[in-house]
Amino acid sequence: MPYPTQPTASHFIDGAYVEDAGGEVIEVVYPATGAVIARLHSATPAIIDRALDAAARAQAEWATWTGTQRGRVLRRAADIMRARNRDLSVLETYDTGKPLSETLVADATSAADALEYFGGLAGSLTGEHIPLGGGDFVYTRREPLGVCVGIGAWNYPTQIAAWKGAPALACGNAMVFKPSEMTPLCALKVAEILHEAGAPAGLYNVVQGMGAVGAALVTDPRVAKVSLTGSVPTGRKVYAAAAAEMKHVTMELGGKSPLVIFADADLDSAVSGAILANFYSTGQVCSNGTRVFVERSIRPAFVARMIERLNAGVVMGDPLDEATNFGPMANAKQLAIVEGYIAKGQAEGATLAHGGKRVGNEGYYIEPTIFTDVTDDMTIAREEIFGPVLSVLDFDTEEEALARANATEFGLAAGVFTQDLTRAHRMVAGFQAGTCYINTFNLAPVEAPFGGVKMSGVGRENSKEAINHYSEVKSVYVAMNPCEAPF
Repeated sequence: MPYPTQPTASHFIDGAYVEDAGGEVIEVVYPATGAVIARLHSATPAIIDRALDAAARAQAEWATWTGTQRGRVLRRAADIMRARNRDLSVLETYDTGKPLSETLVADATSAADALEYFGGLAGSLTGEHIPLGGGDFVYTRREPLGVCVGIGAWNYPTQIAAWKGAPALACGNAMVFKPSEMTPLCALKVAEILHEAGAPAGLYNVVQGMGAVGAALVTDPRVAKVSLTGSVPTGRKVYAAAAAEMKHVTMELGGKSPLVIFADADLDSAVSGAILANFYSTGQVCSNGTRVFVERSIRPAFVARMIERLNAGVVMGDPLDEATNFGPMANAKQLAIVEGYIAKGQAEGATLAHGGKRVGNEGYYIEPTIFTDVTDDMTIAREEIFGPVLSVLDFDTEEEALARANATEFGLAAGVFTQDLTRAHRMVAGFQAGTCYINTFNLAPVEAPFGGVKMSGVGRENSKEAINHYSEVKSVYVAMNPCEAPF
């Protein structure tokens, strides 16, 4: 594989690459060609045990470091990651198929942002003093949870590894991270960089595997916290398993997010928002605004401009060519799922206004797809597709748009385009979603909380909110007077 950042073994445990050929083979497929570019091994029970033991040992040491010392390591890791951004971006492109023009600005850079942000925050994590009557007082201590398990999704492997690891480590925890078996390479480099930056051996470990490995990690008594990014069905299983043992959880799951475009919106800006909400990363983003509600009077102009922009702007091709801006689907299974939804959309009466076809003889390419005449009861309007399929739904009134936007089991994201800011704030106040946008979509700065409501998840990633999910508060009552009792 012609890139310098290729990991040298399947797992990273206790500060070093580790191999165990006894584990099931995991083939890494380059989505642009379908070629197998690496073969890894799933973690055996011995590998899992070794990773958890290393994490527990390292966490005991790490917890004695000051927040400032821990932050220094995270910030150093961010600097290393930025210095190696191109190599890491090439690796991400091989892992996911995303265009290099995208990975250069959206993946390792986002991971570095998380490491830097939580590194800067680590030294500020303190308790509080609570004065009481008679001179007594309570003080609180913010303490780490212990060993945390992170389970990643296949669409943002570098980013997710850092989004979970950075707040966990800032709070004094250790982490064992299991990437998706579809994109297993990038998290190994995050672990390697953290160790190089000065993290104790074993503080951040990566083990490979499918669902059985995840289940073993989630249910192990050495684990205090589980953070998953994935689908709702997987989230249900992981949440239930963690809850059975009263473990802390963060669940960042799927969505079927609404994007509402009013007639007074700037047309090109709204089209840009819909492109970001549907076609960035070939549509493989959990927060995507795939139900695009367009006020009826501007629907024809919106659709025409969208098609014009796609015809003129989409460059599909070799993901390693920086001129390419639209890559393949990440794997053959997801491509087949998307093709199935496109067929369902046509069978149920939606109008295929653009795209919908496979492209080329190799790899997992499919055209950006637009459906019009979509109704709320159609499968493509109800179920998460996780591909470049945009559904246009007409509406007439603000009240109607809000009610229909919320008529879903999901609640990850929602957005509105309008020049009437009073209406914009009314809409986001009414959206049943954890992450909302006004006149933009799908931006996720590390300074802002990210997460969903309803079936889209539990807890928040990023921002100061994440600290609450990777630590717990201990209250200490201090008596300054003699202790009295009723008898």
